[in-house]
Parts: sequence; C-alpha cells; structure tokens
Amino acid sequence: MAGIAIVGAGPQLGLAIARTFGTHGFDVALISRNRTKLYDLVGRLGAEGITAAAFPADVLDRDALAQALKNAATHFGGIDVLEYSPAGAFGSVSLTTPAETDPSHVQQEMEFQLYGAIAATKAVLPAMREAGAGTLLYTTGPGSVVHVPNAANVSSAAAALRNWVINLHKELAGAGIQAAHVALDVTIGASTFYGQPKATADQISPLYWELHTTDRDKAERIFKG
Repeated sequence: MAGIAIVGAGPQLGLAIARTFGTHGFDVALISRNRTKLYDLVGRLGAEGITAAAFPADVLDRDALAQALKNAATHFGGIDVLEYSPAGAFGSVSLTTPAETDPSHVQQEMEFQLYGAIAATKAVLPAMREAGAGTLLYTTGPGSVVHVPNAANVSSAAAALRNWVINLHKELAGAGIQAAHVALDVTIGASTFYGQPKATADQISPLYWELHTTDRDKAERIFKG
C-alpha cells in the first residue's frame, strides 16, 4: 500500500488532497499542530473508506516534524509522497508591504515555509533515494510567482521556497523522484485575497495527482482557476 504525508493538513486543500490520493488507494498521514482538527479529519476520511492517521507536530519544531514523519513511515510502511503546505500555503496572517518589511518579518516566514519544507524533505528523501521512487510536492500562494506588494514578507519566503524546489527537481532528475512546486494564484473558498479568483479545494487537488503520475517531468504548476 502506498502512503502520502500531508504537512499542514487542514479542512480545505489538505483534506481534498487526502481524498484524491486516498481514493486511489493511498494511506494518508496527516500532520499539523492542531490535534483536534487532525483527529476530526481522520474521522471524516475514515467515514469515506480512506485509511488515515494523525501525527501532530509543529513545522517550527524541526525535531518533532521529523519524528512525526518517521512515525508515519513506520505506521504505514513508508512515505511515497510528501505534500508540504502549512497554513494553506499563505503563511503568516501578519502581512507587510516592501517598505514596511523588517528582516524579522521575512525570517518568520522563512522558518515557516522554506526551512520547514527543507526539514520535512530531509526526513523522507533518504528512503525515497534508496527506493529509487517518490514524489515531493510543495505549495505556496501567488506571491511566489506574481507581484503581491501587500504581502512582501510572505511572498519573499514563498519565492525562496519555489527556487529551492525547482532546483531540487533538477537535482533529482533521473533518480526516480519527482519534486514540484504548486503556486495557487486563487483563494480557496468564499473570500477573495486582493481580487484573486476563487476556487474550491476539490478543483485544485487533481493537479497534485497529475504531478505524481502523468506530469513527473514538470517542476512547477500554477493554478489560476
């Protein structure tokens, strides 16, 4: 049985990705810091016939994150797919313009987005290299690829993550491991973010399955709705 670990799992995109992979026979490991929400998601997926388990961890606690992924791999017999999208890919709610941004504002987002992604990757990549197979998917908001002046701190970290992932994709070429970046130039649900179009999580989640299966040569997909 194949397994996917979703870091930053929530009731929108994380749940939709879990359903997409779960309906294709994947076991699902859900990771986030909110235990109550995780166990609720496990129950919802279980009611739909999808095998899921919760592994609570804060992405800012590198050791706890690595241990959660290790526990998930032990529980399910391995992690074949890692999806990293803490806080729905938009990071902190404390947004700054370029002129307002202090180094500390960007550092906070770098810890959350880039450094957390690197830590998660280091926890699962050695086993993927040994197996010669695996998929690593990373989600950011629109600021990684388009100008979002009112979210300069979040966008700077997202752009750094995007750069790292695309380079990782190139490094892993020929190793049987797919690494890809997903930029969501939409809002998920009812509200809008600086005039962006809206989309449902169920409209977005098939893209992740495509990157795992048919689009393994692609380093990036941008979802515009």
